[in-house]
Amino acid sequence: MDWTDRHCRFFHRQLNGQALLYTEMVTTGAVIHGDRDHLLGFDPAEHPVALQLGGSEPEELARAARIGAEYGYDEINLNVGCPSERVQKGSFGACLMKEPDLVRDCMIAMRETVDVPVTVKTRIGVDEYDSDVFLDDFIGTVAESGVDTFIIHARKAWLKGLSPKQNREIPPLAYDRVHRLRATFPRLRFILNGGLTAVEPALAELKQVDGIMLGRAAYQDPWILVELGRELGQHVARSRVEVIEVMADYAAAHIARGGRLQQVARHMLGLFHAQPGAKRWRQVLSQNMHRPEAGPELLFQALPQRAAA
Repeated sequence: MDWTDRHCRFFHRQLNGQALLYTEMVTTGAVIHGDRDHLLGFDPAEHPVALQLGGSEPEELARAARIGAEYGYDEINLNVGCPSERVQKGSFGACLMKEPDLVRDCMIAMRETVDVPVTVKTRIGVDEYDSDVFLDDFIGTVAESGVDTFIIHARKAWLKGLSPKQNREIPPLAYDRVHRLRATFPRLRFILNGGLTAVEPALAELKQVDGIMLGRAAYQDPWILVELGRELGQHVARSRVEVIEVMADYAAAHIARGGRLQQVARHMLGLFHAQPGAKRWRQVLSQNMHRPEAGPELLFQALPQRAAA
């Protein structure tokens, strides 16, 4: 949330032309009653792109899913994995794992409303509900809706005593439990999420699951989308400078519509992660992109010398 907005997704699309991109989680109330163009609008270049919803009322989720489909999203995803207090207060996110029948009903309502795929993002457990029996029951119950794709964050959600930041590292990841799910439910698709920060481990997991999802890793080191895509035979960017040239034109158009460079450039800070000149790139952008007069030329001024050459 607050990170993978439309500018971030457009940037990531320039790195990898085929990866499925996800929106930040948007609540049903915001979709139904908020500024839809601001919340749901996206550039056609972002396809394929999925809308991730947060909610727990079947009728509201169905309505929000229909709105998302009308906006052109390629997939509608229900988040049943976020542990934040703000989400818990709305009675959705990871706390919904304790109500598999309700999740099933939500998925039925969404599937009956839209023609695009509907998927679930969840965890391997929540609080004291952490057994394989519980997890199998949850997956089996939700699958009764006809949903066949589950994105599994391979870590249990702790709703009390840990902050969402702490819950990204505690308790430990358990990839083996996701592997077991795939063997237990061979007709379902399981996408592994959590802790995948390098190409080789990610490729190794792709041999045991149906797909992988990258979160913070793709944000902090965006070039991993190129490296992974190259190994998978996908269409990827040829160089970082090539990406910057496209993003400069994109930023110029955004500024012409009344936007600010910072809204675009903040997502690009990790583009030279672990590369010579990465510090200069981050510093020049961080210190200047917020200025009212900052324009797309700043992206070129921030370029490491080796990249510019």
